[in-house]
Amino acid sequence: MSYKIIVDSCGELTEEMKASGRFETASLEIDVHGHHIIDDETFDQAEFLRLVAESPDSPKSSCPSPEHYMEGYRCEAEHVYAVTLSAELSGSYNSAILGKNLYHEEYGEKDIYVFNSRSASIGETLIAMKIVECEEQGMEFAQVVETVEAYIGEQHTYFVLETLDTLRKNGRLTGVKAVVATALNIKPVMGATPVGTILQLGQARGMKKALAKMVDEIMKDLKESKKKILAISHCNCRERAEYVKEMLVHKADFRDVVILDTAGISSMYAADGGVIVVV
Repeated sequence: MSYKIIVDSCGELTEEMKASGRFETASLEIDVHGHHIIDDETFDQAEFLRLVAESPDSPKSSCPSPEHYMEGYRCEAEHVYAVTLSAELSGSYNSAILGKNLYHEEYGEKDIYVFNSRSASIGETLIAMKIVECEEQGMEFAQVVETVEAYIGEQHTYFVLETLDTLRKNGRLTGVKAVVATALNIKPVMGATPVGTILQLGQARGMKKALAKMVDEIMKDLKESKKKILAISHCNCRERAEYVKEMLVHKADFRDVVILDTAGISSMYAADGGVIVVV
């Protein structure tokens, strides 16, 4: 069966994915410091990060419209999948569902399924890779959906931020706590709940200790590592991503390791110098 995968622009696509012709990006849009930015090929990460740093307020993102998703579903592929940013963080999932409903009303029945990643960034990448794996094995549409949903349920997301500004601006950390933590060089170790919300797992003084603390948290949850892909995304800090990789591969064997630079709106979540791990 022919298939197509739409990933909203918070997800990263590898060069191999881009070249395959099976993927399409649904662009989110961001308003920051009086500027409206579309997360597409025109996205300027350096300028975006500068605007985010200068803005006293958190950037406001808007998801792709239902009509945008509907048009993405209108293709020759027999199976169409969408992978979105966590529904707890964005309206992208609901928009993709509405787009599916619009497609069925306008064009009739088709095998379309929307996956709520319950994650972000490279978490979406792994889900898209799992869809490809299932389709290439010749699974029926319903089996692909069941297998990938089970995979999402087993996925864990972790991250460490260089700066606390994003957490302060969006209200997840009080201004006083942010100032104190910044003065003491405290770095929070964050994770995602099973439903896709953000929680703090711990903290450490200094980035190196925080990354080591994150690795400890990952190892607490890690099961059957040989069957898993270790995925790491970073925002302009390849050396930190490699440092995390080396710590983890020293402690466990993985099926594969993928490291990607955050390219678009996921830069807002990672912030300059941040590292995200999904396994």
